[in-house]
Amino acid sequence: MKFIATALAVSLIVMSSSVSALVNSNNKADQSSDAMSTKTLEASQAVMKSNKDQTSNLDFQDSRDFERANRGFIATFGDTKVLTKDGAPVYDFGAYDFLKGDAPSTVNPSLWRQSQLTAKHGLFEVTEGIYQIRGFDLSNITFIKGDTGWIVVDPLITKEVAERAKDLVDQELGVFPVKAVIFTHSHADHFGGVRGIISDAAVEAGVEIIAPDHFILETVSENLLAGNAMTRRATYQFGSLLPKDPKHQVGVGLGQGTSSGTLGLMEPTINVDHTGQKVTIDGIEMEFILTSGAEAPSEFMFYISKYKAFCQAEIINHTFHNLLTPRGAKVRDGLIWSKYIDQAITLYGDKADVSFGSHHWPVWNKPEIVELWEGQRDLYRYVHDQTLRLANMGYTMHEIPARLDLPLGIANSFANRGYYGTVSHNSKAQYQLYFGYFDGNPANLDPLPPVESGRKFVAYMGGAENILEKARADYKAGEYRFAATALSNLVFAQPDNNEAATLLANVYTQMAYQSESGTWRNFYLTGAQELRKGVLDLPAPRTTSVDIVKAVPLELYFDLLAVRLNGPKAAKKDQDINFVISDTGQRAHLFVSNGTLHHRMGEAQEGASTINITRSGLNQLNMKQKSFAELAKSGEISIEGNPLEIKAFFDLIEEPPFWFEIVRP
Repeated sequence: MKFIATALAVSLIVMSSSVSALVNSNNKADQSSDAMSTKTLEASQAVMKSNKDQTSNLDFQDSRDFERANRGFIATFGDTKVLTKDGAPVYDFGAYDFLKGDAPSTVNPSLWRQSQLTAKHGLFEVTEGIYQIRGFDLSNITFIKGDTGWIVVDPLITKEVAERAKDLVDQELGVFPVKAVIFTHSHADHFGGVRGIISDAAVEAGVEIIAPDHFILETVSENLLAGNAMTRRATYQFGSLLPKDPKHQVGVGLGQGTSSGTLGLMEPTINVDHTGQKVTIDGIEMEFILTSGAEAPSEFMFYISKYKAFCQAEIINHTFHNLLTPRGAKVRDGLIWSKYIDQAITLYGDKADVSFGSHHWPVWNKPEIVELWEGQRDLYRYVHDQTLRLANMGYTMHEIPARLDLPLGIANSFANRGYYGTVSHNSKAQYQLYFGYFDGNPANLDPLPPVESGRKFVAYMGGAENILEKARADYKAGEYRFAATALSNLVFAQPDNNEAATLLANVYTQMAYQSESGTWRNFYLTGAQELRKGVLDLPAPRTTSVDIVKAVPLELYFDLLAVRLNGPKAAKKDQDINFVISDTGQRAHLFVSNGTLHHRMGEAQEGASTINITRSGLNQLNMKQKSFAELAKSGEISIEGNPLEIKAFFDLIEEPPFWFEIVRP
């Protein structure tokens, strides 16, 4: 029964980290192998000059961020490896100890500096009563002291690292009960480790879970329907297939890497649905700004009057964030994002003595806080507004980035640099937000697919050898961007042309070495690795957790089935089945019409075959914990009507391959 195969891709961060764990444990991905290494490829003179030119306006003598990142340090663990109970690797926050001294020639100096800052790990005092553990995962976990216990903010990605963080807090600050957990937003690195902090019994006993409006729905739905492709691309974005060293993965700008343990999710008990809402827990009053629809579909920031502290969540960071993630997602609105930050300035700019976030390090003192906030506000607004200004003059998403130079007042701040998002990518995102992907040029209405286009390109250029000759000259001259375009066309036209693939890999490697963006660097290097070695022969990664599956509404299951339906095959046979969750009474009529799958909740089609299944049975099928036969034997699933009709229906559902090609056809 192919419904078993419809695993839910709802948490790209944790899935990317599970890929990393697979790589670490698989001998085919031996980091010492020549195929995985670029040890023979040094940075070119062109890259070194580019890096120097790119960073010439940045004040590397400004040590304020290092002082902030070190401020309040209390302790860290000497053993930096976090393991599961079975001894499997989860995260090693000491894996980036190589980030010392000046930047090597193979890393952009600005990115190297950012990675040095985000690699700092341990327990830090933010202010009296507020503590953070940073560097144990992609995100931060924050502990706020109440009258009798802790309020914990954003418990990392997985249970194991959250437990390790709590161990350090207990060791250094004493053991106190957790009174509440806050999820600032609906991304996995801000809720996934919750079961390392509290249990179901603790919630039943009165521990509160505070989250922004629509948190559960947005958590399980944002990446559901397109999750397989997004997750595959996330292996590029986070560099989870790459070794960690100066020629490979050095971080992602937002943090260093992602843990790969046990992802959890717990239902909020307190819902924040409007700006100005106040919640008091254990003597701590928090006042919220709802910021949904900017960095995340469901998100908030909040102010703590007792400590004069502002939690900026992931709306304000020490980097330009993504308005469209390279892995793929729904585009984000820079205008709304900017207005949320301005709202924070208006409401709390004259009140906060410290501002801390879900990533990076805090900022203290009102003038420096407002400086950070205003710079971030202006950054998102400038890219949004100037993209539209240029678009209204007739420039397209392909032309605007070259004309969009940030004012020095924005660009010279390290906090506004493109370590995670970039001006180029985010400008295109704002163009897409308003105009879509089409640039208005009729030539781009119906271009050829990549393979056919590549073949015509090669023919127009006079053959493969002509392209290689020109690309070699560009490579030698440090002109990488069009060389990448030309060679990619050649690889798609002739995927077995090893010389073209090798030269393209070398081009990508040099482009990586000069990238200030950690995500761009990871994309280039992962593409280069797969051109040299091919797609790794690894199992498909773990895609979700029991908690996530339990939280998925039934309607979303059916939407996922619909996007997994083989349309051409289904167009030949219209079908009806009924679907009943026997222990909750939920029912739906599913029907195939002209190659599309529809569902009508609360209805049943007379005469159609029916699947009866418990919600627990449905969850176990999707987690592949039990087979259809095992559930039938235990009475958790049964069929009314013709079982062949049920089988014929699910034969139309396909599970997509995970390890599909990206840099080759």
